[in-house]
Amino acid sequence: MTLGTRIFTWICGRYVGSDGFGNRYYQSRRMRRYGREKRWVLFKGTPEASKIPPEWHAWLHHMTEKPLTEQASRAPAWQRPHLPNLSGTPLAYLPSGHDLKRGQRARATGDYEPWTPD
Repeated sequence: MTLGTRIFTWICGRYVGSDGFGNRYYQSRRMRRYGREKRWVLFKGTPEASKIPPEWHAWLHHMTEKPLTEQASRAPAWQRPHLPNLSGTPLAYLPSGHDLKRGQRARATGDYEPWTPD
């Protein structure tokens, strides 16, 4: 977050709420753009769009008037919590046999025949 963004938020922004990742969400106090207020997020840590949970994404993009945090808190037990994109991080998913996991791929079954050029 730059100094300019902080000053703009301090002067023109109205705090709306925050999510479980520590991101803070704001909307403009008076300025109307195309008949609606401007909405933005101040990320905690590295700015990464996939860190925005679905309930706040809907609010940011003017799909809902209020954030859907109440509905998200009543999510079914089988629903997993939101995770940002972990590609390129040490927590990224690596299947068994991946070179970075230092594993061996399972041997192919008998129905596999490698192609060899004539």
